[in-house]
Amino acid sequence: MDATPKTLSELIELGDGFLARKGIEDSRTVSELLAARLYKCGRGELHRFLTVIPEARLVDALRRGLSRVVQGEPIQYVLGQWDFRNLTLKVDARALIPRPETELLVDLVLKSETLKKCPKPVIVDVGTGTGCIILSLAKELKEGVFVGLDISPAALALAQENATLCGLSDRVLFAESEGCGAFDPESVNILVSNPPYIPSAVVDRLPPHIRNHEPRTALDGGPDGLDVYRNLLIEAMMVLKTGGELFFEIGEDQGLAMHDLLNAHGFSNIALHKDYAGHDRFVTAIQSI
Repeated sequence: MDATPKTLSELIELGDGFLARKGIEDSRTVSELLAARLYKCGRGELHRFLTVIPEARLVDALRRGLSRVVQGEPIQYVLGQWDFRNLTLKVDARALIPRPETELLVDLVLKSETLKKCPKPVIVDVGTGTGCIILSLAKELKEGVFVGLDISPAALALAQENATLCGLSDRVLFAESEGCGAFDPESVNILVSNPPYIPSAVVDRLPPHIRNHEPRTALDGGPDGLDVYRNLLIEAMMVLKTGGELFFEIGEDQGLAMHDLLNAHGFSNIALHKDYAGHDRFVTAIQSI
């Protein structure tokens, strides 16, 4: 970029070209997102500022953002926030970036028969990360006891910050825990989790913007990606009420293995559900013992 003052529209075009030359996917979208951040607006509102010539400090901020993206940092971390369903959440390297498909996991929970039957369900989110799942459920359900658990104190701090930002700090409890075994037997109505499920060897081959920036503990599910599920199911058997429901996000090739695991632990009504791309991405089951 030369020193001649440019409109925001021109800066977006230059940013798009710069990112494209560096091999950044969706370069136009990324450039627009960075531009929108300058004016604290959404991409859809950028048209109000396209003819404006940004002051120097904003141009410098745009350049810093472009540089961070080119160096491999996820755009979500550069922006410092990301939308998930009806919430705008703070995101940074303390937790996994919420993915669009995980919104479908929340949809599955909201359709639960348990919610229709139980006026104030106890809902536990294991591996809460940013808090995106449990905060969304607390936002969209009128009544309930909402608990988010995580092994990472840093992730829990981020989730608590998001609860405050979303005005939900009085409705959701966050606690440090590797699983859900601290709950009383048969005390939980719904258990939901998007745990680490990527096999360790595959984590090492992920794109650099994921592998080098998002926390490995939120990605690595052990040799076959199923370690967390195995441990969690032992505890889920105990804490879920009879008729309670379990909702997991899984890897696209883990459906049959998860079906076998759930069946071996006495769960019934086991069902696989697709993501936006048509891959097996979620499994649901009922505690029948």
